[in-house]
Amino acid sequence: MNKENIREMLGSIAVDDELKKEFLSLLVESLDLRVNRFHPLVFINGEPEIGEGTYIGLFSEVNAKHSIVKIGAHCDVASFVSINVADSYKYSLGLDEEIERKPITLEDHVFVGSHSFIGGETYIGHHSVVGAGTILINGGRIPPYSLIYGNRAIVKAGYFKNRLQDKKGGKK
Repeated sequence: MNKENIREMLGSIAVDDELKKEFLSLLVESLDLRVNRFHPLVFINGEPEIGEGTYIGLFSEVNAKHSIVKIGAHCDVASFVSINVADSYKYSLGLDEEIERKPITLEDHVFVGSHSFIGGETYIGHHSVVGAGTILINGGRIPPYSLIYGNRAIVKAGYFKNRLQDKKGGKK
């Protein structure tokens, strides 16, 4: 099979919904991807708790293996985000016998921008925003309505509280 045959075949798939489903099924099987409620190109490891109405974008990872990840309802996790309980640097250097794993929680209505990393021992309060490209490791407990951004992360606690209250109260 040459490139032209492949292009022709993909063109046929693009216009036929049944062929699309079959192609995706074969792709998932051949690449050993895990089916989940989001998309086969969202990588879920372990047993994370993910709330109703939450979206996770393509090529994002949620790793809860041997620890706890809780993502609340109505969160929006953009593409290319890593939420990962594991920290293996001590293990890799021979300083520890096991990979360190710490829990992660995102309460309801949290937005996580593209290309961000959220590591273990991080608890993000509801109605918070993690800006694109943020690196958040051992973030501790971040209060609701916070803006978190940067590498190493900066937390502006309560940043969105007045804005949301003004909107709900009808103020402009």
